[in-house]
Amino acid sequence: MNIMRLLNFVFIFFNGFFVTAKEKPNIVYILADDLGYGDLSILGQKRFNTPNLDRMAREGMIFTQHYAGCTVCAPSRSSLMAGLHTGHTPIRGNKEWNPEGQWPMPAETYTVAEMLKEAGYTTGGFGKWGLGYPGSEGDANMQGFDEFYGYNCQRIAHNYYPSHLWNNQQKVVLEGNSGDQFGTYAPELIHQRALQFIEKNKDKPFFLFYPNVIPHAELLLSEEYMRKFKGKLLPENSFKGAEPGNMGFRNGAYGSQPEGHAAFAAMVTLLDKQVGEVLNKLKELGLDKNTIVMFSSDNGPHQEGGADPDYFDSNGPFRGYKRDLYEGGIREPMVAWWPGKIKANSKTDLPSAFWDVMPTLADVAGIKTPENIDGISFLPTLLGAGGQKTHNFLYWEFHEHGGRKALRKGDWKLVNYDVFDPAKTTVELYNIASDPDEQNNVAAQHPEVVKELSELMAGARTPSEVFTFQSPTLIK
Repeated sequence: MNIMRLLNFVFIFFNGFFVTAKEKPNIVYILADDLGYGDLSILGQKRFNTPNLDRMAREGMIFTQHYAGCTVCAPSRSSLMAGLHTGHTPIRGNKEWNPEGQWPMPAETYTVAEMLKEAGYTTGGFGKWGLGYPGSEGDANMQGFDEFYGYNCQRIAHNYYPSHLWNNQQKVVLEGNSGDQFGTYAPELIHQRALQFIEKNKDKPFFLFYPNVIPHAELLLSEEYMRKFKGKLLPENSFKGAEPGNMGFRNGAYGSQPEGHAAFAAMVTLLDKQVGEVLNKLKELGLDKNTIVMFSSDNGPHQEGGADPDYFDSNGPFRGYKRDLYEGGIREPMVAWWPGKIKANSKTDLPSAFWDVMPTLADVAGIKTPENIDGISFLPTLLGAGGQKTHNFLYWEFHEHGGRKALRKGDWKLVNYDVFDPAKTTVELYNIASDPDEQNNVAAQHPEVVKELSELMAGARTPSEVFTFQSPTLIK
């Protein structure tokens, strides 16, 4: 047990004399996969509705300036779990591990789940993990989760009718998907297990982490859900993908979908329905007033597998998509719901990010905030209590597509693309308040701001032996 964990244990032990386990609020964190800022009807979606998420926002608080940890899956989730931005978090890129899984978080990583487990919470993860191959030190069960059910590997999570899932360390073969069959829809299995977790732990404090796989790139689901949208979102977008017998079938390659628009709308509608069922389950069990629920997405909308974010205006008013460090790639929908605690129909423009979730949940649980993290608790904003601390800056890095970096300080945002090649590296400065869609690069007009933000950017990261990231000095 490291010193942080020991101190936290002592704090929790003495705090336990004053706050009983039963008084601790339950915590539910739902994470969509590749859902854009504009994919909620309350945030502007016109082609379909998200009534449950809209209701959640009306009954709670919506964040208009909340950011993902990164612009792709694994580093974004690492940032969420560890309370660290991508200059510090242990997983800073998507890195595969054969035959299944991703590069593991180190054993010494202190996660949200470990923090809450030590505070007396029963912890469960249901959905997509992607932070360590099965049985590794990064496996969900090794990182603080009492129970995990779903996809260990984010590559296999591309497919909604997979050959198997994982129940803790047990591989669960889905016979309904053997050969060329499409009989078992994994997101439905995972959803039922998440609801069962709530039911099973209703009499004790629990942390439910629900990293839903919808609406990631493969646009597949049953006719039952497609029916509502078929023929109504024209012209349709057809995608020819992997079929039975093709290389990559059920191993990451996206399946064919002749009606991509209908499928995407149906998938987000299903996601919305599942969120509604979680809220309803909490109310049914009388847990709603002692449970905080948060909903967000791991990065911006994708353009793969037949997805058509421009048709749906999935990135809302922002420029960029998944893998961009413009606002469309990292600014996410964020809704928080806690009846009786969070003022209904409230909104905040507080700039916040995934690395703020860990200290916020520490405050919710009444435990000591871990040291040496990048996050700042936004509980004062949630409760309308005043005294909200704010970030000096927010930082992101992305290790693909020639290397990309971004830093926001106040309303200014510095963006560097092609950082691995000094001859091509861009220096882009935007004022997010006056130019939220980042169309006007004003770097030449504000050299002093570029210099200040470049200096902050240069000191924003620590080296990583696994995720190396060399970039030139960009102080002008």
